[in-house]
Amino acid sequence: MNKKTQKILVLISDFIFINLAWLPYSYIRIETGWFTLTSEPNIFLPMPFVYFYWLIIFTFIGMYRTWFASSRFDEISSLFKGSFVGIFILFFLIFFSDYIEGVESSNRILILIYWLFLFVLVTIGRLLIRSFQRRLLIKGIGRKNAVIVGFNSKAHEVHDQILEHPALGLDVKSYIAVNPENVGKVYKDIKVIGTIDEMVDIISKTDSSEIIICLEKEDHDLLVDIISKVENRGIGLKIVPDLYEILSGQARTSQLYGIPLIDIMPELMPEWEKRLKRLLDVSISFITLIITMPLNIIVSLAIKVDSRGPIFFRQERIGMNNKNFKIVKFRSMSQDAEKHTGPVWSQKDDPRVTQVGKIIRKLRIDEIPQMFNVLKGEMSLVGPRPERPYFVEQLSRQIPYYKRRLKVRPGITGWAQVKHKYDENIEDVKVKLRYDLFYIENMSLRMDIKILARTILVVLFGKGHYN
Repeated sequence: MNKKTQKILVLISDFIFINLAWLPYSYIRIETGWFTLTSEPNIFLPMPFVYFYWLIIFTFIGMYRTWFASSRFDEISSLFKGSFVGIFILFFLIFFSDYIEGVESSNRILILIYWLFLFVLVTIGRLLIRSFQRRLLIKGIGRKNAVIVGFNSKAHEVHDQILEHPALGLDVKSYIAVNPENVGKVYKDIKVIGTIDEMVDIISKTDSSEIIICLEKEDHDLLVDIISKVENRGIGLKIVPDLYEILSGQARTSQLYGIPLIDIMPELMPEWEKRLKRLLDVSISFITLIITMPLNIIVSLAIKVDSRGPIFFRQERIGMNNKNFKIVKFRSMSQDAEKHTGPVWSQKDDPRVTQVGKIIRKLRIDEIPQMFNVLKGEMSLVGPRPERPYFVEQLSRQIPYYKRRLKVRPGITGWAQVKHKYDENIEDVKVKLRYDLFYIENMSLRMDIKILARTILVVLFGKGHYN
């Protein structure tokens, strides 16, 4: 059973049981301090809107991410959090509505009754679907072939768990050795049939779609090489936790029956979220340019009066999939600021910044013209900041995983920008890279909204930096 089919089944289950929860709620009304049944002919009319409301809530809570060996407790826990958030919002809206109208309504109590119906019924639906999925996997339907990189106690432990829990839907077909001396060895009837240099051929030969990496600490440097060999091949890649620090320090994790695994290259964003993200980018950037038009005219005049040079600053940057584009900002530095120094990073109290530049940088006004880059599709509102080609090549040599940032559209703001200061040296870049990789591994509309909200707070309270 592929990811798309799994998600469709969950959506169907939620649709059925969310609507079932609506029926008893619609009939129950509080009149004299107790429950009575009343019949209303239009109880079915709100159903599509109610379902759409919960679909949005559950999506933002992260309840439609790909399921992998999730325990029933984890499933119920996520549902509890999602339904609680949704009910809290409804409770607040009803309370606010009653307050405006100056009435005392018992609907606020009834909404808690609805929560009970919703939570119990949707939980039943989720458990039924998961049990159905597990039964199919155990019977051999929708199973995936996997290879384990490494031949050591850690690899054997993972292998044991896979054998003990057929509901994982994984069949280990081969070991891939780091040390050539291990080729030919066998564990639980599974043979080491090659080394990392032969990994692509082994994956093809065994028809594997999952790779589980179990390297020893002294072999950590091989991780980047392994990733580069299978990147863009549609292969699921998971590692054990002690390799985690190499990549980002934070990532999306899953549980293999007690053994935590880390998805290195999960689906960055579902297709519908990508389209909605793009729609939000275009809408917000267009509205921002319209609203700020008077301010932009004033800033343009101030820049002209303050110093020689053009109003706008254009510079070549590297965008998604290594494509070059010209970023547009209000000029905040003196003309030809790098004429005698070449490309250098910004720094605190940079002497190249003009008087007007100090003001528009502090208020982040210099970033407004980048909305044109967003409209053209070269940038997004949220994403890793685009870097210059000179620095991309320099940093890629020093930080092998740096180009992972180029897998997504760069942004005006990002997780690194609200968490860290300007890049002044290579150590700052390494810190920001960890935040960028965290964003890439956890991309979602929910994450984007969180970053935009934090950006607004940063601007309002004068904290944080952009470059």
